[in-house]
Amino acid sequence: MTTPSPSYDPAAEVVDLCRDLIRIDTTNAGDDSGPGERKAAEHVAALLADVGIDAELHESEPGRASLLARWGGAPGSTAPPLLLHGHLDVVPAHAPDWQVDPFSGEIKDGCVWGRGAVDMKDFDAILLSVVRARAKAGREPERPMVLAFTADEEAGGHKGAEFLINEHRDMLADCTEAIGEVGGFSATIRGRRMYLIQAAEKGMAWMRLTAHGTAGHGSMRNTDNPVTRLAAAVARVGAHTWPVRLTPAMEVLLASVAELAGTDATPENAESLIEEFGSAARMLSAVIRNSANPTVLQAGYKVNVVPGAATAQVDGRFLPGYQDEFFATMAELLGEGIDMEFLSNQPAVETPYEGDIVRAMTTSLLAEDPDALVSPYLMPGGTDGKHWAKLGMNCYGFAPLRLPADLDFTALFHGVDERVPVDALEFGARVFDRFLDQV
Repeated sequence: MTTPSPSYDPAAEVVDLCRDLIRIDTTNAGDDSGPGERKAAEHVAALLADVGIDAELHESEPGRASLLARWGGAPGSTAPPLLLHGHLDVVPAHAPDWQVDPFSGEIKDGCVWGRGAVDMKDFDAILLSVVRARAKAGREPERPMVLAFTADEEAGGHKGAEFLINEHRDMLADCTEAIGEVGGFSATIRGRRMYLIQAAEKGMAWMRLTAHGTAGHGSMRNTDNPVTRLAAAVARVGAHTWPVRLTPAMEVLLASVAELAGTDATPENAESLIEEFGSAARMLSAVIRNSANPTVLQAGYKVNVVPGAATAQVDGRFLPGYQDEFFATMAELLGEGIDMEFLSNQPAVETPYEGDIVRAMTTSLLAEDPDALVSPYLMPGGTDGKHWAKLGMNCYGFAPLRLPADLDFTALFHGVDERVPVDALEFGARVFDRFLDQV
């Protein structure tokens, strides 16, 4: 492994790059009302061109731009390319709720603040900082890399990663592995830091439910009220307790936690072991069972009119290997008279936690934090990995961040006052630089 010289600093630009990306509003509300990702994609292309890397911009729709570039690869190398990917869009931010302007990129209390600071302009900046530093120093990786900065991940990736694999597959088809978001961050358990590498993610079923009935006057008897029927179905879904199911990645993670706690990991004590993660249990408690959260209700237009239809939206997530169980249970909970259609339906992804790339992630983390533990985990949300996996890639989440034990990191994803510690960004750039030396 190459040791960086004192004059070579892969983290030199990471903070400024993150702040600049946050200042470019790429809000994606999922309804095409946002500014799109074109400006951010052009900014990234300029940063890459500055160090001699040519990039291609591809729009699925006007303004919905994604970027692809090839980089590195030793002469005569037969290694398949590694995909390094990040998305450029962010979820909306309601500015009055924030302590700072969510698109300011302000530095406050040792953190970079703003929408996208952890999801995921932090990793975009880490990746760009490392790539630019290595390109300037003539330290291109021996393995060829494909760099992807995508649109629309926050709405399922249909206008970003999915568009790229359908329309520009030639740039991606020979990649065998992909590295992206929501992994490599630390949690502190009984005084010990543990870095969680994302090796799996739940499947996504965003559903629209519709109940049809008989419209009429609100003062009269109505035994075919769609609002009543839909409300009862939504209440059943929201109140349902899904059974604990342990997937391979979570079995490994919980075994590591159980060892620290001096016990064994079983389905019966899985929830108590997850509570060892403190605030991160909010996220991890969602990956030992399927889930379905009602999120939107729409019905009616006047208080004295029973409408002819009522609709709801539900965010469903299912574990790898438990898709059939999820949909069978949903059918039972919804009952008769409820139509279901998908807003997005994407399979769960589980990647074997083994091989050279896993060793590279582990050793690069331990080189910067020798006393830490490293373990796989299952991520409750979705990433562009769902689309890359359609091309047969093994997908991992590895955006390394060493975090303070008292930071409620998982609450910052899509949350108010989203922020990332400055020293965590710099740590991530150093770790990722080491990683590229080993892949």
